[in-house]
Amino acid sequence: MKFALFTHIPWPEGTNPGQVIEEATEQVRLAEELGFHSAWFAEHHFSRYGIGSSSLVLVSSIAARTKTIRLGTAVLVPPLHHPVHLAEDTATLDVVSGGRLDVGFGRGTAGYEYTGYNVNQGESQERFQETIGIVQGLWTTPDYSYEGKYFSVNRANLVPPPAQQPHPPIYIAATRTFTTLEYVVSTGHPLISGVVLDHADALDLCHRFVKMSRTAGYNIPIDRIPFFRYLHVAETAERARQSAEPALAWTMDMTDWRRTFQAGSEVNQRLDDFRRTRSQLPPSYDYLAENRAVIGTPEQCVAKIREFQQQGIEYFGCNFDFGGMEQGKVLRSMELFAKEVMPCFA
Repeated sequence: MKFALFTHIPWPEGTNPGQVIEEATEQVRLAEELGFHSAWFAEHHFSRYGIGSSSLVLVSSIAARTKTIRLGTAVLVPPLHHPVHLAEDTATLDVVSGGRLDVGFGRGTAGYEYTGYNVNQGESQERFQETIGIVQGLWTTPDYSYEGKYFSVNRANLVPPPAQQPHPPIYIAATRTFTTLEYVVSTGHPLISGVVLDHADALDLCHRFVKMSRTAGYNIPIDRIPFFRYLHVAETAERARQSAEPALAWTMDMTDWRRTFQAGSEVNQRLDDFRRTRSQLPPSYDYLAENRAVIGTPEQCVAKIREFQQQGIEYFGCNFDFGGMEQGKVLRSMELFAKEVMPCFA
């Protein structure tokens, strides 16, 4: 089984963005030492939920401070980018990282992010597909030309070309929109399964993708799907809960709060004010720990991951850094996971 890191780089009130990014970098450097296969970073805009607004800049910095770990985007949001610029940036990052880039694409869900970019979210599916097609075309085709609904390209040559040939590996996220799932299947690229779905729903999505991929003639197996979950491991179940419960609460509250904005965002407001006035409570910690996260002792984490493995999952991504958890706890969880959990799946 391959193990990965995932983070959306949360930025809780009272923390410094430079420190948050430095701590994320430290996590990846440790992950490389511990034998993790890859580290993946989310793109989000205008929100404390995640400060990876320029995730390719961030990953470039981390690439300069690591040597072997693969670096992924989970996900870039193509409708918010010009495809030529996106192709150039990803190709350049692939070169400077020594061919370690994995490119994950997704449509995103936050309406205020589209509003902030003055992009009609109703066009997101078409823009999503068109942009990905152009990026892949630029990566692979000399004198590339294209005439589409939103963009046109006239005999462009990508400089530099990506280090990996014919191009960096592509992964595409789908969550609840069947049209997006159909598109992922049609590309012949693997799915990404994110942290936002419950275990059962995420596994069902993976199995539907595999079945549809087989029917479409691509036959992408489930073991190529990065499967991301919130994860925290500690020496005792009680200690794991004490650390994970407030961090999961922050993450769920921010997720709900973000949905209330169609313009602007929460970044200059107080989460406690939202908590006092919210109309609906998020799922309980017990529900989340059972259905959306892997939290507990090493033995408990091994048992849960074995359940995923029995469903075919062989590429497991750990979101250790969620909800502003204190850095020491994140690093200890990573070290304990590498020492006590990962060897069980060697």
